[in-house]
Amino acid sequence: MNTNNKLNKANSYRLSQELLRNKALKKGVNLIAPETIFLSEDTLFGKNVTVEPYVVFGPKVKVGDNSYIKSFTHIEGTRIEKNVIIGPYARLRQGTVLKNNSKIGNFVETKKSSIDQNSKVNHLTYIGDTSIGKNSNIGAGTITCNYDGNKKSKTNISDNVFVGSNSSLVAPVKIEKGSTIGAGSVITKNVKKKSLALTRTAQQEITNYKRKKKK
Repeated sequence: MNTNNKLNKANSYRLSQELLRNKALKKGVNLIAPETIFLSEDTLFGKNVTVEPYVVFGPKVKVGDNSYIKSFTHIEGTRIEKNVIIGPYARLRQGTVLKNNSKIGNFVETKKSSIDQNSKVNHLTYIGDTSIGKNSNIGAGTITCNYDGNKKSKTNISDNVFVGSNSSLVAPVKIEKGSTIGAGSVITKNVKKKSLALTRTAQQEITNYKRKKKK
């Protein structure tokens, strides 16, 4: 591709983005610093939506009323319902569904997953091939281990579940209603409702310990 063709293509893309942004603004979408926000032709917005700077919308994204999307977020193939908060620095991949009043926080990635009403995935977490019920909280550093090198498996997290920070949920696995996962656990078996599951070795402490000196 020669320089003129590259410039023409770049100008065409720039103009198409300006049209899409103006269309969204006229509909009432609050695009903060719109020149930094990139839309797809099929991006759909509800009422009273706010999008902060440096957000990218890939194909097949629908955003519901009163939702707020924070900076440096990338979204594709995702359905976002009402009153949802996303980001900053979130990545929502194909097959993600965020239901009313759910929250996705910073450095969270989702794929082929549904997060039900009032559930939160706030920090540094990967949720893949997963169903999360209502009113559940997923702690920082949680990983759904959905791929064993051969096939993908599903994780089912029910309503009112609390998953402690730095936990690994090894699919296929089911966490039933009202259960708690202790921080730092590796969960490989189903957890019954209203249960506490944790996997930790006993903490050891050596008093008056002296570090080895450098030679």
